[in-house]
Amino acid sequence: MKKRLSPLAMMILTGLASAPLYAAHEHDDEMLERVTVTAASVPTVDSTTLSENDISAQRAYKSDTAAFLNDVAGMSMYSGGGVAGLPFMRGFADDRLRIKVDGMDLISACANHMNPPLSYLAPSRVSEIQVYSGIAPVSLGGDSIGGTIIAKSKQPEFAADDQTITKGEIGSYYRSNGDARGGHLSTTLASEDFSITYTGSTAKANNYNAGGNFKPAGNAATDGRSLDADEVGSSAYESRNHAIDFAYKLDNHQLQLKFAHQDIPYQGWPNQRMDMTENRSNQINLIYNGMFDWGSLETSLYREKTHHKMQFGDDKQFLYGSGMMIANGMPMETEGDNHGLSVKAEINANQRDLFRVGTELQRYRLDDFWEASGGMMMAPNTFWNINNGERDRYGVFAEWEAAWNSQWTTVAGIRHETVKMNTDEVQGYNTNMMMYQAAADAFNASDRDITDHNIDATLLARFKPSATHDYEFGYAQKTRSPNLYERFAWSTNGMAMRMVNLVGDGNGYVGNVDLDPEIAHTLSFTANFHDAKQHDWHVSLTPYISYVDDFIDAERCSTGGGACTAANLTTDNDFVYLQYQNVSAKLYGMDVSGFKTLYQSEKWGQITGTATLSYVRGKNRDTGDDLYNIMPLNSTLSLEHSKNGWRNNVEWVLVAGKDKVNNERNEIETAGYGLVNLRTSYEWKQARVDFGMENVFDRLYSHPLSGAYVGQGATMNTSVPWGVTVPGMGRSVYAGLTLKF
Repeated sequence: MKKRLSPLAMMILTGLASAPLYAAHEHDDEMLERVTVTAASVPTVDSTTLSENDISAQRAYKSDTAAFLNDVAGMSMYSGGGVAGLPFMRGFADDRLRIKVDGMDLISACANHMNPPLSYLAPSRVSEIQVYSGIAPVSLGGDSIGGTIIAKSKQPEFAADDQTITKGEIGSYYRSNGDARGGHLSTTLASEDFSITYTGSTAKANNYNAGGNFKPAGNAATDGRSLDADEVGSSAYESRNHAIDFAYKLDNHQLQLKFAHQDIPYQGWPNQRMDMTENRSNQINLIYNGMFDWGSLETSLYREKTHHKMQFGDDKQFLYGSGMMIANGMPMETEGDNHGLSVKAEINANQRDLFRVGTELQRYRLDDFWEASGGMMMAPNTFWNINNGERDRYGVFAEWEAAWNSQWTTVAGIRHETVKMNTDEVQGYNTNMMMYQAAADAFNASDRDITDHNIDATLLARFKPSATHDYEFGYAQKTRSPNLYERFAWSTNGMAMRMVNLVGDGNGYVGNVDLDPEIAHTLSFTANFHDAKQHDWHVSLTPYISYVDDFIDAERCSTGGGACTAANLTTDNDFVYLQYQNVSAKLYGMDVSGFKTLYQSEKWGQITGTATLSYVRGKNRDTGDDLYNIMPLNSTLSLEHSKNGWRNNVEWVLVAGKDKVNNERNEIETAGYGLVNLRTSYEWKQARVDFGMENVFDRLYSHPLSGAYVGQGATMNTSVPWGVTVPGMGRSVYAGLTLKF
């Protein structure tokens, strides 16, 4: 007998929130069936999807989910933490990108952005990542001016009629550099309409070694351990993740309940003056997907609570002062509470027209406080950096996709968001006017109740004149309101300013309550050329340009007391102090990618060549200065041989020297380099084995986005040497084993 939803069940299901509708991956087991609840994502030519196969091939040599994106044209990563990278896309990064994890808009609850969204999704849980570069349709999220990244965990599997699934996977890896090791376990029990899956993982590593000496050997700090000349201080980490997913399917309706817990006991940061000494996060996500005669409904209702701690780790000086005035480090804590609801409907009006409408609501609260630790500088009060910070978003959107004929398709959309921000009064460690009180008084007297009304609009047109080439033209206006730290970090005391740093450049920052939202106007064109079946060869070219009004950059401060002095304006060989400011900016560049089957035979297998090339330039139109953290010309070339279960790959990573740097921040130049990586894997039945060597020739290099090296020493004060960048990892041999059962 056909099952039907009761009226009450229907009301519950349709009112609940959910991540996008997914199709379950087919499995070799004949008992499995494809999940019937499906929905199409917004199709664009200028987008890339990393499948589970793409991701599983990288797990043996990557512990950071964000690092999976390095193979996408136009994408890079900057990070100081081993499992907490930040994606960089065509000159935009961090909060300028919309990053969704299983439909949740996660927020980094840290003055140094040490817990970005992708860090909460362990690599072993990832099944797919969709990257919408440049122009993302309005249905894929607002409050951003770059592209959109949608990461999805593994989707539930269900058995065929009257059957039961019991399956699992266990895996482990080891990497020689940094003695990195980790493992994961997943198990699934499922019937025809119910599924439960547990996934757990752990990752741990010591400090890694660069490809050569980049600093003197010796004690990391007066009270710290000794470091070799090639050892990158504050690069060790440990991470533990657990998740349990429940799913129920009835006809064309699917309900999921996801619980996730993360525990990071420590994660060193070589480009920040503090280290993460604890990060605990709990997430609950209720997801509903439904298919109806008129279309589909996707909803997600979620909550995330994060407790984050920072302190000086083993490679940074812990004790400051002497005698009765000694300070026991500098404990810093944040507590973030994030509630969200998203609802999206796809309405099939007719064979030509598809409409998407929806809403997103988000309520975010943040406390950032530093308990007194002693001495004259850090006592007797608790320092309130952000006191009950509020950032609430209310968004609605409408989007129209029209297939005019077999050649032309358009997508047009508009989105409105209201962003409300506020914070309570703050205080310093003490009432010393020179250090804290004057700045606190000025901030407390300011108008902090701010409401932004933001408009996004996109227009995409796709033209496919034949089976061998297609084109996409696009324009977007995208808007982003400042985050809590950009607007509300208030202290001009040098020590406090150095602890507020979102970009890893070693400088100190203070917020600006008068900041306006960023508004980006982006034009993009993509041309795709390929064989008719897209199996033999493919070439894609995408030039783009963005003009950004009120781009949130930073200018050196000279007023406001504390570290904002006249001398700060002229320093050219040291760390400086800056305040966030709106400027006019321009970013432009091009991405090129492609592949070609070079050889194929039944006896010897197939050889395929792939290549990506990316270039981006960013300019401050007001001053003529180059924008900070812009990736220079870079390319990745690879040759892959495959036969049956074997995959063998040699990869060349080529990066030009970075000589166009941001003078306002005293950004450090980096030299060009080339790296060679070797990888091999073999799959047989339920087993997969991976071996490889990264940076085969042990090259000493610094990634252009690596930031300033402040990974050791007395990082709270100004004695840290300026002019050293964080080097990349030297030669590392890895091995991984995965078994399915």
